[in-house]
Amino acid sequence: MSENARLLLRLWWRPAAAMSGILDRGSLLFASLAVLAASLLLHFNLRPLPFSFYSPLLVLAAVYVPGTLLVASLVGRLGGFRTVFARDYSPLLTCTAMAWTAVVVPLSLTVRVVPLPVLLGLAALACLYFAVLMFFAVRTVLGTTNGVATGTVALSWIPLAAVVVFRQPLEFIMGWLASPFFLLFVFYYLGSELSNLGAGLRSRQNFRRMLEASALNPHDAGAQYQLGLIYQQRRQYSEAIERFQNAVAIDPRETDAHFQLGRIAREQGRLNDALAHFQTVLDQDDKHSQNEILREIGAMYLAARQYKHARRELAAYADRRPYDPEGLFYYGQALEGLGRAAEAREMYAHAVEAARTAPPFRKRETARWSRLAQKQARKLGGTPRNASGPEAG
Repeated sequence: MSENARLLLRLWWRPAAAMSGILDRGSLLFASLAVLAASLLLHFNLRPLPFSFYSPLLVLAAVYVPGTLLVASLVGRLGGFRTVFARDYSPLLTCTAMAWTAVVVPLSLTVRVVPLPVLLGLAALACLYFAVLMFFAVRTVLGTTNGVATGTVALSWIPLAAVVVFRQPLEFIMGWLASPFFLLFVFYYLGSELSNLGAGLRSRQNFRRMLEASALNPHDAGAQYQLGLIYQQRRQYSEAIERFQNAVAIDPRETDAHFQLGRIAREQGRLNDALAHFQTVLDQDDKHSQNEILREIGAMYLAARQYKHARRELAAYADRRPYDPEGLFYYGQALEGLGRAAEAREMYAHAVEAARTAPPFRKRETARWSRLAQKQARKLGGTPRNASGPEAG
């Protein structure tokens, strides 16, 4: 209980770290009770309100969070909605409920001491801050990019608009759902199904606890590496770097950790550090991660505007992995940097085609490179056309 309260308070000054902590140690029960308590406080300080105190929790659980997951699955191409819902519903609901509580409690405490114009301004700021918290919640739970998280939060108001349009019938339904007889029926007949809704959060937290326990072993580099991947997915790069460095300190031949350290260093613009880690990977395994080490080195040279070196590495990669849209996109950028516009357009076309023909389970990661390739091809004055395969020359 105290741990969850600390996480709730931390949302006010370290939202990214707080969302990560909620995902690891948060309680859906605590978050739900917090929403109810905040709603009661709002009702006590601001009467009359056009909704019951339990309505916010029902709207979050039945409308907003499922709607946000649907929007995220469409914007970010995360896969089937059923899969996303089963995996991420309870984690996102927990984070959303904590975010709503963190926004409503301060607002509720000020409604009696500020004039109406100021209160309206505070309400607008509260909505804006809720959007900021939801950005961190979506990015942390779903592991999306900043752009996808921003787009998801920007469109997440659409399900709430439906609530406003159908307010009267929904109020009747919510009142019926909150009746003691219905709740007893649900608990008796659907208790096991409802408990399954929390399986996504429990499985994540159990996996994290097992990794933390394994990480206590000073000789277990693998556990440190897996924890680093979790932090890396959540964009908590400082924590990820620390875990990967721990893995390397335990086992200098932990090639995967060197590889991820190089990728983070490249993304952060620390190109010398990236080169050092990538060189270590090459020394240990020049075909590491299905030759993706060549792609990462090529991308690093692109960032340094060393287009000849980038083309050399990416040509070798395209020869080994001719249907990876990311590598083909980078290859097109290298050719574009060398002034070879026609060849660059052709390579962008190969990237689009590779993304189009990728297996369904890879659609989420390949879609981004297809969009970027089409955008770059249009800048060069052409439209990517279908192609059968790249030429590495």
